[in-house]
Amino acid sequence: MAARSPEIARKPRADAVRNRERVLEAAKAVFSAGGSEASLEAVARHAGVGIGTLYRHFPTREALYEAVYRREVEQLGDLAEQLQCAPEPVEALRRWLRANVEFVATKKGMVAALALVAHGSTELHAYSFDRLTRAIGTLLARAVAAGAIRGDISAEDVLRALIGMCYMHDQPGWQTTALRLLDVFVDGLRVQPVGTAASAAKPANKAARKAPRKA
Repeated sequence: MAARSPEIARKPRADAVRNRERVLEAAKAVFSAGGSEASLEAVARHAGVGIGTLYRHFPTREALYEAVYRREVEQLGDLAEQLQCAPEPVEALRRWLRANVEFVATKKGMVAALALVAHGSTELHAYSFDRLTRAIGTLLARAVAAGAIRGDISAEDVLRALIGMCYMHDQPGWQTTALRLLDVFVDGLRVQPVGTAASAAKPANKAARKAPRKA
């Protein structure tokens, strides 16, 4: 009997690939919810697999956390590439930033474990920062080129502002607040038509002139 080639021997079975994706998707949902239910057993139940199957794919808790984190970063990078073809560049930027709020929710659910993972791997932090900054940069540059967004803000500025909005508090409902602030932030980046600010100030100035003087 002919020996199997190394490529065929190493190729994972289709059901194994599906199980791995189910575990990662379940882990994202469980970690996003956080709380006492954010355990590996809860992830396995949510994915519909046994705990042994989970450990075969992710032998340690840290390995699962890192895999979820990297998957989220990759998906955000892919989303940015897809949105480059969107007809409205400002709305494409807004949609990508809003998707990041969900990513932060997942991170908050495993922040302690991620800190342990990242402590031993500066590569993980460097990878995520570079990937996300490049993703913002492509969408931001397109909006600036279209004359829709002011050009004096960098991708790093936007990323730091986003992080600040998401981590300002951890109370229930923080995502709704973050999304509202995000809309205000994006609208504030828009290029205003010439004369808009001056025309907006005129009614106030006119009212001030008509106000009666005090004796």
